[in-house]
Amino acid sequence: MDAMRTMVLVAPGRPLAERERPVPVPAPGEVLVHVSACGVCRTDLHLVDGELPDPLLPVVPGHEVVGRILAVGPGVERWRVGERVGIPWLASACGHCRDCANAHENLCESARFTGYTRDGGFATHALADARYVLPLPDRYDDVHAAPLLCAGLIGYRAYATAGAGAALGLYGFGAAAHLIAQLAIAEGRDVYAFTRPGDAAAQALARGLGVAWAGGSDEPSPAPLDAAILFAPVGGLVPVALGATRPGGTVVCAGIHMSDIPSFPYRLLWRERTLRSVANLTRADGEGFMAVASRVALDVHVTAYALGRANEALDDLRAGRVAGAAVLTMPAD
Repeated sequence: MDAMRTMVLVAPGRPLAERERPVPVPAPGEVLVHVSACGVCRTDLHLVDGELPDPLLPVVPGHEVVGRILAVGPGVERWRVGERVGIPWLASACGHCRDCANAHENLCESARFTGYTRDGGFATHALADARYVLPLPDRYDDVHAAPLLCAGLIGYRAYATAGAGAALGLYGFGAAAHLIAQLAIAEGRDVYAFTRPGDAAAQALARGLGVAWAGGSDEPSPAPLDAAILFAPVGGLVPVALGATRPGGTVVCAGIHMSDIPSFPYRLLWRERTLRSVANLTRADGEGFMAVASRVALDVHVTAYALGRANEALDDLRAGRVAGAAVLTMPAD
């Protein structure tokens, strides 16, 4: 194949445009992946809506990329043609700054990000730095493996940051929350799911997965929380979550973008509550979560869209019409 199909963001605030491009050749250290599926993440939505600064333009979005290696560049030794891999959000880091040296490559100032500052997987082909692609658990097919690469990875990092308390609140019950809820339940925790007010589909999904309670984010928590994770990019939920969390508990903001947090009384933070954010992910997160996903049979709920329907998938995500995760599937050759 001499050409590949892509969905390209030309300018924020505009729909993605379908374009053909030449199939690229991997440079030294790169792999060329024949993409089979790519998740549609809320970060893609923030990118398209112009809420993220300084994207590569034009850019192919998508950072939950699943496919098979079609070609390897010079110097690549770990991967072979035909192997299935995942391409996550973290595309590369410098490897020598203070953050990288301290195992915080997710904070590297020179990091590049798939589908944001490097072309991603809303395409039939994608290039990736071979050092940053991940092996995927065999128990998931390509479509169901795609959400693991961001919803799973970022959710896993946020989950680890939240600590080991028995009662966990999840605010926003979409792609990430529905995976992390299952992990928490498997580890014996009580999960409380807070959805968009009136979102019966998300609440039904949460209950079907075994949460202790599901309701709207405008409802009070039925029990004190040891920790809460905010997957919804709504700053107004921060004081709500703090108010629902026990003294000594932790509230984690898991998104790359959030609306402004309103002022709130100090008593909500007092008594050693902690408010934290999670930024990006590391390769260690990827390896750790894929090991968990191999061991725990996660029920990944997906709504599939053909590549050419990427704008429809984004619209559905924006409107809250997706229960679980949205995933693009690529056309057959």
